[in-house]
Amino acid sequence: MSGLLVTFSGPSGSGKDTVLDVLLKKNNNIKVSISMTTREKREYEVDGTHYYFVDREYFEKNIKENKMLEYAEYNGNYYGTPQAPVDEMINAGNAVILEIEVQGAEKIKEKCPDVVSIFLMPPSMNVLESRLRGRGSEDEDTINHRLVIAREEIRKAYDYDYVVVNDTIENAVESIETIINAERLKSSRNKNLISEVIRNV
Repeated sequence: MSGLLVTFSGPSGSGKDTVLDVLLKKNNNIKVSISMTTREKREYEVDGTHYYFVDREYFEKNIKENKMLEYAEYNGNYYGTPQAPVDEMINAGNAVILEIEVQGAEKIKEKCPDVVSIFLMPPSMNVLESRLRGRGSEDEDTINHRLVIAREEIRKAYDYDYVVVNDTIENAVESIETIINAERLKSSRNKNLISEVIRNV
């Protein structure tokens, strides 16, 4: 089975984490990339599960040695995707999903032209607003700010290969499985298989 690199984006409140949780439980050959960061580890977090927690010197060494697929700096801390674990999982035949914001997905596309990009879309802005309010954890200004950002992110969906509407978790997961299965079967990803069959005639 051919490996695959997938970027997965969507606005806050679109349900990315929930959809990925269900997708991973259903599929052993789909993995999620773990990001690397220089920020402090929170009490509940596990190194190598939530993030790879490293110091600034180590992160910058990886940047200089071109070992990061993408990276950015937020609030004085680096966040990024280390290349080696992703390559290892792809070489093992897995579909590797990078849950990533829009700017990061653009960087990945530049570096890896054959990446498959999926944008998770809310059914409507009204539904998205309702989901954000349903969290009950943010004030009015924060919610309005998230909605403004969401509109800008959704405009970027035109640049993605696929758009999946998260009307229900089950439908969204099924759509992503269909996309990944179809991409695995593309002739461009199966050149070795084609050559092998021809040689064995």
